[in-house]
Amino acid sequence: MKKLLMLTVAVLFGFTLMLGAAPGDVQAKTTFVTIGTGGITGVYYPTGGAIAKMVNAKRKEYGIRATVESTGGSVFNINAIMSGDLEFGVAQSDRQYQAVEGIADWKDKGPQKDLRAVFSIHAETVDLIASVDSGIKSIQDLKGKRVNVGNVGSGYRQNAIDALEANGLNFESDFHAESLKAAEAPGLIQDGRIDAAFYTVGHPSGYYKEATAGKTKVRFISIPNADKLVAKFPYYASAKTLMSNYPGAANEEEAVETFGVKATFVTSAKVPDDVVYAIVKEVFENFDKFVKLHPAYKGLTKEDMLKGLSAPIHPGAMKYYKEVGLK
Repeated sequence: MKKLLMLTVAVLFGFTLMLGAAPGDVQAKTTFVTIGTGGITGVYYPTGGAIAKMVNAKRKEYGIRATVESTGGSVFNINAIMSGDLEFGVAQSDRQYQAVEGIADWKDKGPQKDLRAVFSIHAETVDLIASVDSGIKSIQDLKGKRVNVGNVGSGYRQNAIDALEANGLNFESDFHAESLKAAEAPGLIQDGRIDAAFYTVGHPSGYYKEATAGKTKVRFISIPNADKLVAKFPYYASAKTLMSNYPGAANEEEAVETFGVKATFVTSAKVPDDVVYAIVKEVFENFDKFVKLHPAYKGLTKEDMLKGLSAPIHPGAMKYYKEVGLK
């Protein structure tokens, strides 16, 4: 009886010690976060992968396990973050602005008050490509053709609609509009099943390399009247797409006129400060490695990564920026 009593006391004492142990003495709880990106041929997917890899390398220090999900793009990512299905996501700067203001795709839902900015990444141009066989040489030549304007939920779909409206075209009546995911379009142009396609991405892009590398010759089509869009929308800027990135394109000019946005990294106000802080710290303290991960990051500076943000900056991110003097 005495031995049983002593054993019971020993077990209870050990249990009490475990409960009162320091955090380092017991296995730390892992926080799982998912980063929403875009199609695998764009820049969003490798961007999300690079961020996840950096954070996972410090898993023991931060207790964070990050995974990446290929998604429908900007609108999907923002909505999934707001519903709690994603913790982070990449979204075009125009979509961030629209969500905060409660316009465009968020007209019925209203302002997304819990959306928070983390940082900006690379610049993206809105481009239009067409097969040479289609005879399309200008945006006006799209009339009556088969054109991909992008899947519902993608950021580039609205960019395509804006480009068309600035040039007096209506995607619902002037041509046969397709609502395909970006990854599908290059192959369909090569097969002759569609004539042209819009897409918004940083360069060089696997999407355009695939589109211009096949037997079917493909050219980039300039998008005029960018000045109208820049004057109307604060998140747009005039831009040029360099043909040196795509030697297989049928263009003879060195650059094609267009307009663009920025890719941004966003989250929710509900994501803990320490989680956001850890991700920002890893990206910024491994900045030299980060910018080498994709050619689209060429010329990017730390200061650039705090531009183009319409949503309030998350407190976890702001803490780091203030520590290093960026804010």
